[in-house]
Formats: sequence, C-alpha cells, structure tokens
Amino acid sequence: MSESSFQEDVLGELGDDKLTEIAGLLGTDATGARETVAETVGAMTGDLREKADADDADGVEVRQAIAEVAEAEPPLEGVATFGGLGGLLGGGMMAGVLAKVSRPVAAAVSKRTGIPAATISRVIEMLIPVVLAVLAKRASGKAAGTAPGAAPGTTPGTTPGTSGGLGDLLGEILGGGKK
Repeated sequence: MSESSFQEDVLGELGDDKLTEIAGLLGTDATGARETVAETVGAMTGDLREKADADDADGVEVRQAIAEVAEAEPPLEGVATFGGLGGLLGGGMMAGVLAKVSRPVAAAVSKRTGIPAATISRVIEMLIPVVLAVLAKRASGKAAGTAPGAAPGTTPGTTPGTSGGLGDLLGEILGGGKK
C-alpha cells in the first residue's frame, strides 16, 4: 500500500501533460501510461531497496545517495526544476543511482509488459527527474522526524543494513520497507 502511495506521488508530480507524452511514446492511452509508469516506478523502488540492503559497493552507493537526498535543502517545487540533462547533473548522487538501475529495470518491465526495453528506457529517462523530486519531498518530510542517532547526517554507508538508520529512512521515503 505504501509503495502504491509512492507511485501515486510520482504520477501526481508527473502531471497530465507528461503522462500524455508518455502515453504517446508507448502508443497507448492515459490509463495504459499510468499502469506502465506505476509498474516502472515499482520496479525502480524495489531495485533501490534491494541494492540498499546489499553489503557491497552498490549498497554503499545507494545508502550514500539516500543520505544525500535526506540532507538536501528543501526541494524545489515542480518537475521543471530538474529539467532535461541538467536534471541528472542537478540530482546529485541519487540521479546517478537511478540511471544505473534504469537498464535492468527497463529489461524487467519489458519482460513483464511486452513493451520494448528501449521504449521503457525512454520512459525511465522522463521519470528520473520526477522520482528525484518525489524522493526529495518525502525525505525532507521524513528526515525531520527521524530519531536522534538515526540522523541522516551520520557517516553514510558505513554500517550496511542497520536498523533505525538509512535503511529505515529509505523505507519511509519509498514506503513499505521490508525491515
């Protein structure tokens, strides 16, 4: 249910114009575009959770990116603030993490939906700035409520999978954590 909430936040941030653009790209209507976006965002968040729980370099990178999002200034309003390729540059480490998960996510969503992976990759390119905006908004709200000792400012990524720290923050930001 919480994951669905994250997906709904992304769909809300995306707006009707971008959803219509995605529908055109997919060759479907708004309902089909919403379903594909929800499926894609679900796959992205699942991959982020899995990587954050890993005790390897990818896990460290994801946890550092989560800490960066949580420590960021209050988010700018609207998707336009991340626009174009500058969005990846302006999105910091999390933009790079999302870009890295895009290929396996596109392949997985393509396999489940039958939509070509190249088309899903183009949808993901459009979704990354939106996902960044939603993550930033959620992190700014959740980071203020974290318990002392679980503050995002602690050395990120040094204790993989710790409870009450970045793993919990990721669960709160994305919703429905598996902890």
